Amino acid sequence: MRFKHLLLVALAFTQLFFAQQKKIAAANKMYDNLSYIDAIAVYEKVAEKGYKSAELFQRLGNAYYFNAKFEQAFKWYRELFALNEPIPAEYYYRYAQTLKSTGNYLLANQMLAKFSEMSENDNRAKKFKENVEYLGTIKEISNRYNVEKTNINSEFLDYGTSFYKGYLVFASNRPTKSKLSKKVNKWDNLAFTNLYASEVKTDGTLSEPEEFINEVATKFHETTPCFTADGTTMYFTRNNFNDGKVGKNQEKSVLLKIYKATYNEGKWINIKELPFNSDDYSCAHPVLSPDDKFLYFASDMPGTLGQSDIFRIAVNEDGTYGLPENLGAVINTEGKETFPFITENNELYFSSDGHPGLGGLDIFATKPQEDGTYLKVFNVGAPLNCEMDDFAVYFDVKSKFGFFSSNRNGGAGYDDIYKFVEKIPLPFNNEQVITGNISDLEEEVVLENVKVTILDDQMKEIAQTFTDEHGNYEIKVEPGNKYFIRTETRDHQPQEVSVDVKNEHGKTHQDFELIKRSGKTGVTTGSDLAKILNIKEIYFDLDKFNIRPDAEVELQKILVVLTENPDMKIDVRAHTDSRASKKYNMTLSTNRAKSTVDYLVQNGIDRSRLTSKGYGETQLVNGCSDGVDCTEEEHQLNRRSEFIIVE
Repeated sequence: MRFKHLLLVALAFTQLFFAQQKKIAAANKMYDNLSYIDAIAVYEKVAEKGYKSAELFQRLGNAYYFNAKFEQAFKWYRELFALNEPIPAEYYYRYAQTLKSTGNYLLANQMLAKFSEMSENDNRAKKFKENVEYLGTIKEISNRYNVEKTNINSEFLDYGTSFYKGYLVFASNRPTKSKLSKKVNKWDNLAFTNLYASEVKTDGTLSEPEEFINEVATKFHETTPCFTADGTTMYFTRNNFNDGKVGKNQEKSVLLKIYKATYNEGKWINIKELPFNSDDYSCAHPVLSPDDKFLYFASDMPGTLGQSDIFRIAVNEDGTYGLPENLGAVINTEGKETFPFITENNELYFSSDGHPGLGGLDIFATKPQEDGTYLKVFNVGAPLNCEMDDFAVYFDVKSKFGFFSSNRNGGAGYDDIYKFVEKIPLPFNNEQVITGNISDLEEEVVLENVKVTILDDQMKEIAQTFTDEHGNYEIKVEPGNKYFIRTETRDHQPQEVSVDVKNEHGKTHQDFELIKRSGKTGVTTGSDLAKILNIKEIYFDLDKFNIRPDAEVELQKILVVLTENPDMKIDVRAHTDSRASKKYNMTLSTNRAKSTVDYLVQNGIDRSRLTSKGYGETQLVNGCSDGVDCTEEEHQLNRRSEFIIVE
């Protein structure tokens, strides 16, 4: 009986297994056809039965992720990672994005760090490594706007704004008054969008939206229009639908194209797709430069770096077009860059999930330089950005107000349109200049012709200048970075300091008072180079004595002095605080002093010029001995390195 019972259970399990496999196969077909909502319904029923697999959880997470439902995607990506199986690098990135939607930035950054290890050549990984403290950077630039909901939002999709003759024009899939029947998009089971318009009243409120143009309306998407300055030409996005015929790619998907219409005698006519469109890739979300000479748009055409990039194309006077130009890796990543917008000042706004942000699509901004290249892209910060999707900016520079779209919590529908007013301008012209004055410490006279070198945080030289007759120097640098400033002159000891340059327009001031190499300055036998060169400590990891990268920065100062003074001999002395046994601290400090000497020898200093000794906790500079309650700052004073000139 027991055997028969087990056999029946096994047969039932086998039947259940194959039944679930059939359901998954059916859902996979829907998924592959981009019918994500239908696929989700099947996948979730299978998951509720207890069926688990990496593929199931990947597809469930993706189906929600691609529909910007990040909190639901988080649930299934979490299940995916709980399997403890090898996972492709891209899922670490997607999981991080969904973690941000839940407010868990700590774990999100851990996932991004892992992603960066696995995909070090990915532009998203590089941008994360360049700005690991991106949340602090975003916080610094935030709170420049007042944001409020608009009165035109519905329970449906409302997004993508433009202006036309005093009207705000946008896309919505709210029920239409026209007799034209709108299809349902299998991607998200939502109706396709029409263009609507709402008059902007004198008090800033918006009138009840009405359908904008019947001439361009079809049963597919019409969205994101833009208009030439004279109002006679409109560019807009539509699905691949021409003269009543649907165009599809090889996977039988209907992609997006950019269309053009002209205004004549009260109607929009001559509706044609632009020549750089294709059935095999999408072009969408057009916007014109202030002079109407360039059309910017998003596309996944050949030459795209990621899922979609920002391109531009020349609009010639004879109505022809140039060749699409990718705006490059400063702007585009392996992720999604989309919804470009150009202000009257030629400032570029766009949305991206590839640059470090708060979650989902964030709004970023930059401005081209005279040579056409772009300055460093920056996140515009909260409250325009949040943990969800924020996109489709329209901004009027003169009036300081604009609109953007978002699916943030608290909205009326799927996507909503928000109004914002600028309080503090963004730092587009955020050129930073490091300036200062260099003088002799003892004689208190300015020093002319001192060599000043600027190095980045990897100690790579990026600029160089000399002080003028007044002892002043000035070097332009990129904002938002850490730099090292090094001085060099024949008669004075070199100095090197680090400065943190703010991510905004302005100046960073750093003066130097240099000490003569010998004579009355006190730089003689017994002097401590650590004090002269402002070296507080040669840092080591806990319980270790190998030289860390930040310690190399400090030791480079010692190397310069020893190289320029070939007869100088020094004694390297290492000290610890009291928070371990005396024996342990003595051994640790001795090893650290020896490691420091070894480093100097490896970099060209003769060992005969160097001695070392560890003093442990025997020479505390304050009363922080065993049993004394001290702050971390007080203990820090005792953890020091000395470089004593002995000859």
